[in-house]
Amino acid sequence: MANNIIGVAIPAPDPQAALASIRRAEELGVKAAWMTSGGDVGDALTLFAAAAAQTETILLGTSIMRTWTRHPIVAARQAQTIAGIAPGRIRLGIGPSHRGGMTQTFGVDFREPLGHLREYIQILSGLSHDGKIDFDGRHYSAHFAMSAPTNVPVMASALRPASFEACGELADGAISWVCPLSYVRDVALPALKAGAQKANRPTPPLIVHAPVCVTDDLEAARNGVREQLGYFPTTPFYTRMFERAGFPESDHTGWTDDMLDSVLIAGNENQVSDQLNEIFAWGGSEVLASVITVGDAEASRERTMRLIADVSAS
Repeated sequence: MANNIIGVAIPAPDPQAALASIRRAEELGVKAAWMTSGGDVGDALTLFAAAAAQTETILLGTSIMRTWTRHPIVAARQAQTIAGIAPGRIRLGIGPSHRGGMTQTFGVDFREPLGHLREYIQILSGLSHDGKIDFDGRHYSAHFAMSAPTNVPVMASALRPASFEACGELADGAISWVCPLSYVRDVALPALKAGAQKANRPTPPLIVHAPVCVTDDLEAARNGVREQLGYFPTTPFYTRMFERAGFPESDHTGWTDDMLDSVLIAGNENQVSDQLNEIFAWGGSEVLASVITVGDAEASRERTMRLIADVSAS
């Protein structure tokens, strides 16, 4: 995978708006579009099938597709369809999501999320890269053959060292989310490398998520993160990650300025460009940017998206 890819998280108020955002990102020269499981789009993979037919080059990735909501064979078949429309452009980022949402919404028995994820990766990767799978595990059974491998990359969300290590061992990449950048550099990346070394394989790509805002008003950018990504510090998985990163009791403090400054990339064009390039310098393979808007939201988003495209092209 080429370095210096900077992708953007696509806002998802509705399917038509999301498609328009993906088309606009490609027009600007942004290399990758990512979608979470939130918003009112419905299903991200279904939307990506439409986006694949309306675009030419932009990479399309889930970040994340929740594993509990569909069997990995179903996910592989959906990816196979999109890969047939847009070869080489679909990427699956998967993850177990959070206990509260998964138990309350789907009634799943949310135990051993990392063990569950490991099996899901093995099945999905086998289907993607080998075209077939015969697997009986603790959480899943899967016996299926496709007409041919699709070679769709199978990445996984990761927060704590054990999950980054599992990605290094099994996945085609690891995806962070609102993690302090020093934590990604000093904790996540070494864990990813350790997992790869354990499996005697090359270290897979590390996709580094960061809120990004090109602005002359740092305080407005901080408040934008609070408004647009506000709940993460209070959720259990993220609370434990922030504690490991040196920010204890985030479930009580919420976003402090120090926490915001540890994750947020903000400033004028030169400052943001330098901060993005620094991630590549210390070993990040790719950046997944959540564009934070301030003031005139449309103009703010365009300014940041143009800078992202410029840095990717440089």
